[in-house]
Amino acid sequence: MTIQHPIDDRLPALLRSGAPLRGVFTALPSPAIVEMCAYAGFAFVIIDNEHGAAGFETTEHMLRAARASGIIPVVRCFLGDIARVLDMGASGVQVPMIETADEARDLVQRVRYPAIGRRGSAFSSRAAGYGAFPGVPHTSRSNEGVALIAMIETPEGVANAAEIAAVDGIDAVFVGPNDLSHAMGYGNDWKSPAVAAAIEQALRAVDGQGKCAGIIALGAEDEQRYGQFGARYFATVATTLITQAFRQAAQPHDMPAPTLRY
Repeated sequence: MTIQHPIDDRLPALLRSGAPLRGVFTALPSPAIVEMCAYAGFAFVIIDNEHGAAGFETTEHMLRAARASGIIPVVRCFLGDIARVLDMGASGVQVPMIETADEARDLVQRVRYPAIGRRGSAFSSRAAGYGAFPGVPHTSRSNEGVALIAMIETPEGVANAAEIAAVDGIDAVFVGPNDLSHAMGYGNDWKSPAVAAAIEQALRAVDGQGKCAGIIALGAEDEQRYGQFGARYFATVATTLITQAFRQAAQPHDMPAPTLRY
């Protein structure tokens, strides 16, 4: 009998491959949504524990759903949650608001086992098959097969993008355009010229270091635009896709859109 390892370790190699990858953020605490993303053909799903409502138990179930359906699961999480998310079997962690190379180096220390980093060892977790895959095989698979993605979301992060990307152990750098736009004083207008220029600067800097650059891309036009600057790790948003589909289904083409009350 062949037993499937809990950790899907394909992502680091895919991020190095040079090929574009398409995925989806989901803040919905639902294993079924993860399966839907897989069956729709996305390469990866980002379980959004920065803005989502999923607790640790639900997150672990979402990771199980990803492994069963064949989609690569990344978890966006806070610094303090990294160790638990990795022990659950995430294929990658995506950490918001990284602004300096020193912060990026600290991330590497938190994510990698010794002798690379300082992650604490526990072989009773799901990631180690509850003890079925202990010791060196587990630590090696985790160090080599779990992706670390730093997020740039401030002007300081943009200014330091090349230095962040150059840190050994960082597999990809993802630009968060909405937070960047707010940090620059443009609200949610991340298509404004100044913000667009900052996004381009960051993506080109990451690509220039030979690392995979990522960004939110809500359609083919976004992918084409940002792909010119070196982006290859593209993520859309599940709630955006669902809302758009619902609106299209609910409103005949000859009827006006509903008025929102505030």
